[in-house]
This record gives sequence, C-alpha cells and structure tokens, in this order.
Amino acid sequence: MKLSGSIPARVQALRVARPPRAVASPTLARQAQLPSTSSSVPQRAFSSSPVPRRAVASTLSGFSNVYDDRDERVVRMLMFGKPGAGKGTLSARLTKKYDILSISTGDLLRQHINEGTAIGKQAEAIIARGELVPDEVMLKVVTSKLDSLQNKHWILDGFPRTLNQGLLLDAHLKKQNTPLTLVVNLNVPDEVILSRITDRWIHTPSGRVYNTSYNPPRIAGIDDVTGDALTKRPDDNPEIFGRRLEAFYKSTSPLLNHYTTQATTPITSPINNPHQHPHQVLLHRPAKLSLRSITGRTSDEIWPELDYIIMSMFPSLRKRSDDTLTTQNQPLGTVSAEVLANPLSFK
Repeated sequence: MKLSGSIPARVQALRVARPPRAVASPTLARQAQLPSTSSSVPQRAFSSSPVPRRAVASTLSGFSNVYDDRDERVVRMLMFGKPGAGKGTLSARLTKKYDILSISTGDLLRQHINEGTAIGKQAEAIIARGELVPDEVMLKVVTSKLDSLQNKHWILDGFPRTLNQGLLLDAHLKKQNTPLTLVVNLNVPDEVILSRITDRWIHTPSGRVYNTSYNPPRIAGIDDVTGDALTKRPDDNPEIFGRRLEAFYKSTSPLLNHYTTQATTPITSPINNPHQHPHQVLLHRPAKLSLRSITGRTSDEIWPELDYIIMSMFPSLRKRSDDTLTTQNQPLGTVSAEVLANPLSFK
C-alpha cells in the first residue's frame, strides 16, 4: 500500500495540527525537548539523579505491610527453652539494651482480672472452678495487647506453649499481617539445669538468688545483705524438675518442630493483596520466619550470640539511651540483684 506524502511532510503536518503541550516548569521544558523514551537513549538519562531504591519500593508498596529489607523488619519474637534455661534473664537483657517490649501473658491475664474486663471476668470464673484457661481465652488475652503494637518490637513470654496455641496465634497474626519474624531456641543441657536448680537458694523478700556451686553466700544459708535465712523454691528439686522437663518435651517440642518447618519451607508465592500491583512481586517477598538455636551452659555464653542475632537481623533497632536506662530500666550492670550477683540464675 502506497502512502501519500513523504515522512518529513507528514511529521510537519502533525506538528501544525497539534499545539505544543503546556510545560509547567523549566525542568519539564528541557525534558520535553529530549527524545522519547523509545529511542536508544536510556531512561535514566532523563533524571539528574538516580531514584533511591527505597523510594521506589515505598511507592509501589503503599498498600502493603510486607517487610522485606532487614532494616525495615519488626522484632516479633518467641523464645523457647527448657524450664530454667534462661528465657526470663535473656529477655530482660534484650529489653534493657534495645527498644523491645516483653509481653508476659501471666501479667496480661492478671491485669484483665484486676480491671474486670470481659476477658478477665471470663478467665477469673474459669480459674475459680479450678480449670485451666482455654486456649481461645488466652489468645484473646494476648492479642488484645499485640493488636495495639502494630509497629512495635516485642518478645512474647508464656504463650504459646502448645501446638494448638501456636496455630491459633499464627492464624491471628497472619490475619493482622504481623507474622512472627524470629524464634529462638535455647539449648541448655539437662544436667546443667538440674545442677543449677538443686544448688539454688533464694532470699524471698528481695528475690536475690545464690548458688552453692558458683555464687555462694558469704555465710552458708544467710543472705549477704540482710542476714535473713535463705530458702529453697518449692519446685527446685530433681523430682519436680523431671516432671516439668517431661511436660516440656511433650507439649513444647511439637510446637518447636512446627516453627522449624515454617522457617525451612521455601516461599513459593507472594502474599495476596488486592491493592498490590502485579509487578510488585518482583521487588517484595513475604517476610520469612527465622529460627535460631543457641547452645550454651550459661547466660554469659548464650548472650553474645543472641545479641549478635538481633543486631544482624534488625540493624535499625533502636538501642535505649543511657538516660532511658537510668530512669526507666536499670542498666545491665545494676540489674536486679540475682542477675548482678548471679548472671546464671534463670527464671
């Protein structure tokens, strides 16, 4: 088919027929004079400076709460360990060094009961009958707090303890688009914990803890500060410890296996988001759960590795200032007496 007129003539005719587009600024005017992006000139030639990578990601993920970059991830953490493995002491060290909240389910339950909330009244009635609080009620107690901490860093203490509780928590966090990001397993040998608890003595009024093996009182059976008699905790004996350890393996081990499977299963599909642009999957992937196991005999052995895991996975996590530590949290060097005098005394 023959076209009438030469190509230059037709281009000139188009220029006459179509008025020039209004230009809002000198910068845009200069860009309007440049060749179209379909030419051989690369697209980046039109910008005086490169667009930051994070700006692009933010623009395309305006409707997504998926955290992909390490410096954008939020600490949503569980810590597992045998009875006496050091969960309480190590969690306290983390919350004293970093801007992380420690969420105790026992404290939350007592708070609901004391305040007479609907959940608290329900739980109080169950406890009064001598029954265990059902998993669904405990989930309400926990999530009533976690739902208010969307962008906060937290460690959950005391929940979940069973596989069913873990599944309930996973489903709720997934619905809120705030999945767990880290699970830490403290692997302390049974014989170490058994030796620790059988040699442990406490000063009940202050909570000071002594151990006849590595941190004995100056006078056997007497508190160094007050001169009061030291006592044993009711559960600090091999028989009770054996039962607690058996319960741990029976209930908590399947839960730990569940999170191990999550951490080791490859991510094959992105999170479905109706507001998400189809091409966004090329830039973002769902935050994957990390599970780390730390082996050690003492808290001083375990702490450096735990601290390194937190720093490497969450490099933007804010450390508490010296003023904050002084006014709101005791610094690690003057932490509660049992940690200062006995860093190996674990809750």
